[in-house]
Amino acid sequence: MYLACIFDLDGTLADTLESIAYFSNRALEQCGYPVIPTADYKKIVGDGADMQVRRMLDRVAGKGKWAEKDFRRVRTVYGGLYGAEPTRLLKNYAGMPETIRRLKGAGIRTAVLSNKPHEWVTAIIETLFPQGSFDVCFGQKPDIPRKPAPDGALLIAEKLGVSPKECLYIGDTNTDMKTGSAAGMDTVGALWGFRTRAELEQNGAHYLAERPEQVAQIALSGKQWGENE
Repeated sequence: MYLACIFDLDGTLADTLESIAYFSNRALEQCGYPVIPTADYKKIVGDGADMQVRRMLDRVAGKGKWAEKDFRRVRTVYGGLYGAEPTRLLKNYAGMPETIRRLKGAGIRTAVLSNKPHEWVTAIIETLFPQGSFDVCFGQKPDIPRKPAPDGALLIAEKLGVSPKECLYIGDTNTDMKTGSAAGMDTVGALWGFRTRAELEQNGAHYLAERPEQVAQIALSGKQWGENE
């Protein structure tokens, strides 16, 4: 059994796709650009707001066809819009609150690690989950390199009082699989999230889960869900 579970936020703990697309497209419109279909944001998000905006501009203006001042403008508008209402259009994934309760009930420590700005992360977690659901919650901070650097995951393990080998890292993108691996943690690829099974497998996922409930089974047994006892 693992002693701690560290979760990514977007596409793992919470379905934030509509929320991200809403604020992103409002920012693009206000800056004179066309909008991007909501589903396409699955491949745009995952490496922090700065990288997200750069990918948005690559999409709507073309790679190499926008300047740093264009990035700063869209990023500022996006940050202002999202920061003012970070809980708009949020959704819980079915079974996720119950999964967190089961883990906590079994004595497993729980934490959040996201590349989203820290203040947004805490607002989202406080909206979707009961108080005390997570022992540690980290969003992007100036003094912690963003994922896939392992620094945040390792700091969380230290705060939880567990070794990296006792942690299970759960996420839905290649960035998450790289983060967990770099920290020396086993990883679970969340197939309900934003990316594909192939991406997760190609980036070294130790386990794959089709539903949140299966994360608890993996954490408690150390076995792939469905695997014979």
